[in-house]
Amino acid sequence: MKLSRIALAVALTPAFVLAEQDVSREDALKLSDTLITASRVVEQRNESSAASTVFTRADIERLRPASVPALLTQVPGVQVSNYGGRGAAFSLNVRGASTAQTLVLIDGVRAGSATAGGAALQFLSVDQIERVEVLRGSRSAIHGADAMGGVIQIFTRRGESEGLRPHVRLAAGTDSTFERTLGLSGGNEHTRFNLSAGLEETAGIDRTRKSFPSDADHDAYRNRSFALSLSHSFNERLEAGFTVLDQRGKTEVDNPFGRWDNNLFQSFPAAPYDEYSLSTSSIWLDGRISDVWQSRVELGHSEDKQENFDKLFPGSTVNNSYRDSVNWLNTLTLGNGHSVLAGLDYLNDKVRSSNDFSVRNRDNKAAFVQHSFKGERFGTELGMRHDDNQQFGSENTFNGALSYQLNADNQLILSYAEGFRTPTFADLYWPWDQGYQGNPNLKPEKSRSYELQWRSQLGPATQLEASLYRTDYRSLIVFVSDPVTWESTMGNVDRARINGLEASLKHEFYGWQGELGLSVIDPRNRKNGHTLQNRAKRTLNLNMDREFGDFAVGASWQAVSSSYANADNTSRLPGYGVLDLRASWQASSELAFDMKLGNVLDKNYSRLTYSYGGAEYGYREMPFTAMLGVTWTPRF
Repeated sequence: MKLSRIALAVALTPAFVLAEQDVSREDALKLSDTLITASRVVEQRNESSAASTVFTRADIERLRPASVPALLTQVPGVQVSNYGGRGAAFSLNVRGASTAQTLVLIDGVRAGSATAGGAALQFLSVDQIERVEVLRGSRSAIHGADAMGGVIQIFTRRGESEGLRPHVRLAAGTDSTFERTLGLSGGNEHTRFNLSAGLEETAGIDRTRKSFPSDADHDAYRNRSFALSLSHSFNERLEAGFTVLDQRGKTEVDNPFGRWDNNLFQSFPAAPYDEYSLSTSSIWLDGRISDVWQSRVELGHSEDKQENFDKLFPGSTVNNSYRDSVNWLNTLTLGNGHSVLAGLDYLNDKVRSSNDFSVRNRDNKAAFVQHSFKGERFGTELGMRHDDNQQFGSENTFNGALSYQLNADNQLILSYAEGFRTPTFADLYWPWDQGYQGNPNLKPEKSRSYELQWRSQLGPATQLEASLYRTDYRSLIVFVSDPVTWESTMGNVDRARINGLEASLKHEFYGWQGELGLSVIDPRNRKNGHTLQNRAKRTLNLNMDREFGDFAVGASWQAVSSSYANADNTSRLPGYGVLDLRASWQASSELAFDMKLGNVLDKNYSRLTYSYGGAEYGYREMPFTAMLGVTWTPRF
């Protein structure tokens, strides 16, 4: 089937009438009740079939997370495990899916490493972020590969619609942590811009619980950030813009096990550190071609560069990823509640590495089309995507949803979605001299998901969203290790299924704004019945906030049940609970103070633990932290 021709024909059909959007995409970025990522166009969040969580700039300033991974812990069904402190690598599980099975976008551009498979979100400065959208559940029929567990899209800061507004923020805290941000935003009815730069530094903590003396020091982190966005409306029908985001710096890491030397694993002391650079840029043109056709063209480029050093040994290793993309999106409304989304995507992945990869470049061409119907009580959604990958050939994915409005306050949504993930260059071609070998015969991972959602307005001040779902995974890519030599290769050997229940409840009482998130999952390896490692079966998040005039206070509590540190389920990690407190004071219209206390009870816990040589090693999560900041935003 030549689906690309079908999608193009639908996009060009002149017999439809395009409905006016309530708000533009740039305006929608500042609203909490809109959603962009699910269908790649602006829609009302309550009209989307996707289970989603949205953080606006106001939410980020209220919660004051230390990093993007810390912010994601507030999402039901999302688990984050750190390799110790700010700037450290982390593991992300959305509905039990692995880190590489969640797609990360920055302003519509695919971000992340084409070798490691994940995106280095730990390096993103939260002061450069306007909005974060998190979709839970597969969206491969819209976004293609890697969107098996969900999609996370980060939007950079946007300008104001009137006047000029400088932005200065200074903050200091424990572990010799300092944050500095300087920015300027503004605009008029036609043009908006935002320009900002920042510097974060911390002496850090010792990231491991047990290690060599050379690795037992505090691990510092330094990040320099820059962001620029500009949009201009030429007239009512045509708008264009671009964004640039650049983060670079140095992070010290811990290696509690040793290092590979002459193809043998040796328990040598180590003092490793990484120099990194993460950047994305995009340029777009959005236009109403006629009364029957709205079209958007996006060009994107992203880079993920990392060079790994060790103070005790000469030399370094380099793994750099470069991604170029072109997207063409078309939106039409057919009348009587019918609408069509159709588009074409092109993606090129390229790696430059000190490792000898036999293949370093590949591209992917895709076409997709989705039809939606919204009636008085019923709604439907049916989509299909065709991907043509240079290495792995063709892949078709489908999605469908049926919604039913029980009454004005209750809605049910039944949905089905397919997903897939192509192996990374490291999965395929990593050389033996690094301890394990890639497998060039790997097949893509695949998934099928079934979900039932209930959305309810239980009362004037109470909202409930709940999901019951099941996901089946096939041809999972996993390590196949030799227990004697510790050498590994990659293989398609595992099948897994994840059953889950998640719910979020928002309620206002006595002036307090409360948000409760609950997730219960059963992640199983269908080959041996074991629970998938590093997945807690139960998580709970509670946020409480209240304003007293110019003062505001809040608290967050996260509870996580026990999990297993290894695939054999022989090493058990205990559960834990973490309490954070926050307060702010709007001293004037231009000056504000804020304070954040993290892990107030100083809970000592670890979510990533490994056994080697009869001993158990683990990475630490952050102990008690305190940050005090001041923000100055004068108006001109």
